[in-house]
Amino acid sequence: MSILRHLPWVICFCLLAMPWPAGAQQADPSVEATVIGKVFDKLKSLIEPDVEQAYKPTFGARSGLPVKEYIVGIHPLHNPKRLFEIYGPILELIGGRIPQAEFKLEASRNYEEFDKKLYSRHFDLAMPNPYQTVNALQYGYRVFGKMADDQDFCGIILVRKDSGIREVADLKGKAVAYPAKTALAATMLPQYYLQTHGIDVNTDIENLYVGSQESSIMNVLLGKTAAAATWPVPWKSFAAKHPEQAGQLDVKWRTQSLQNNGWVARDDVDDELVNAFAAALFSLQDTEPGRKLLAAVPVSRFEAADAKTYAPVEAFLQQFAATVRRPE
Repeated sequence: MSILRHLPWVICFCLLAMPWPAGAQQADPSVEATVIGKVFDKLKSLIEPDVEQAYKPTFGARSGLPVKEYIVGIHPLHNPKRLFEIYGPILELIGGRIPQAEFKLEASRNYEEFDKKLYSRHFDLAMPNPYQTVNALQYGYRVFGKMADDQDFCGIILVRKDSGIREVADLKGKAVAYPAKTALAATMLPQYYLQTHGIDVNTDIENLYVGSQESSIMNVLLGKTAAAATWPVPWKSFAAKHPEQAGQLDVKWRTQSLQNNGWVARDDVDDELVNAFAAALFSLQDTEPGRKLLAAVPVSRFEAADAKTYAPVEAFLQQFAATVRRPE
């Protein structure tokens, strides 16, 4: 019941309860003004609700619709902190366009952990590397998109400028760092390159799998290995953040390119949701905020794809297994 209906009684109560100053019975205008002001403040506190308690914004039940949470996994392109910095805002923007969904980004410490989550169907949506994308088809995922800029999906092999390494043969008897055995661009493509340029990867060099792209780069920078394999996206990011350190390294060799990282959806995720997610993802380049998010990846755009898109990747994996080692 509104207090306004009883306003006269409230005023009387406040006047009676108010401690009047001595001499207030005299018609002193200053005293009257003081009393009236105190009465007004008392009424204001009774009539107006506490703003902090009355309005607490909530994020989730947007537009009154039930909100469902979807777990999104991104393979270890970067360490978890950097991954959240880059992909968190992208998912936040996409979520703002799909009121009935909330997208929770989940990072993985390394490729092994990501593989376990993906192949156990933990993720609703995920961006695996192409090798993981092909494997995900066996676990009930479907391909709906990919990173563009396939020319950047290649391996690069870094050496220190002061290392004295000039030819591939100079790596014999030395150690080479890679992020993980299942990293396609940063491990398999470089190993295939070395194998087809005079190095027996299994006997001529020591292969160190160090867990992440940044770790691979740091191993050669600190002189722990003679070379390090990675791919252009994390290398560009590292060079932008650490130009002085990057200046000590040379991109000595560059491999062939394959189709870029894929986007997959688990088969029990509603098609309408996947289509809405894809539409928002594939239109990021159409707005200035979206272009800024893409620049941080960095990639020009994301685009539609399906399983057939990755046929060349499957062909390469067969050749890699026959020439170097079986993918794990």
